[in-house]
Amino acid sequence: MLRAIYEDFYRRIAAACVPGRTLEIGGGSGNFKAHAPEVLSSDVQPVPWLDLVADAHALPVAAACLANIVGVDVLHHLHRPRLFFAEAERVLRPGGRVVLVEPAITPVSWPVYRYLHPEPVRLGDDPLIDGPADPGRDPYDANQAVPTTLFGRHRGRFHDMFPELRLVARRRLGLVAYPLSGGFRRWSLMPAAAVGPLLRLEDALAPALGALMAFRMFLVVERRP
Repeated sequence: MLRAIYEDFYRRIAAACVPGRTLEIGGGSGNFKAHAPEVLSSDVQPVPWLDLVADAHALPVAAACLANIVGVDVLHHLHRPRLFFAEAERVLRPGGRVVLVEPAITPVSWPVYRYLHPEPVRLGDDPLIDGPADPGRDPYDANQAVPTTLFGRHRGRFHDMFPELRLVARRRLGLVAYPLSGGFRRWSLMPAAAVGPLLRLEDALAPALGALMAFRMFLVVERRP
């Protein structure tokens, strides 16, 4: 069931990309390549099935050379999201995009993430704090609240800091399918065959119920043409 849910994430990301060179950050397992074979997949740690080692705080690419930067569950692991978006502003060509899938903190998801998930939820942290990234920090450290607060109450500050970037899409996903999957645990409360119909139902209900009960967030940030 979880595999089918992530394949839905990858399809959404691929559909939101603009033509041109795409860099995946936090590529991990490398599964996004099945949906975008031409993508350059990277991670902060070397693994043989990815194309390069790259730290999202300091991308090893030239200015204005990328059409897209994509990632699943990466932003909430970054020590300094501000540095990443400064890099995105530098390396994206005009009209290029950052396309991400991240946790969403809502009234329903918050107690689940807070008490049943190993990663913390710190809604009071400043996601745009200045300063260098700590090279000794564990790359798996996280704050699941970062995407929600960054593009919620801190959205105005974000646009002030990065005038060349604009949020063009923020959609809430995963009303029930994601929590029923059990995440990366061995159990699942629904069969994989039910995922497709359930995701289609969620798409219909998300505009009305997403702000209340979504577990996931789909984000598209675009560099101004």
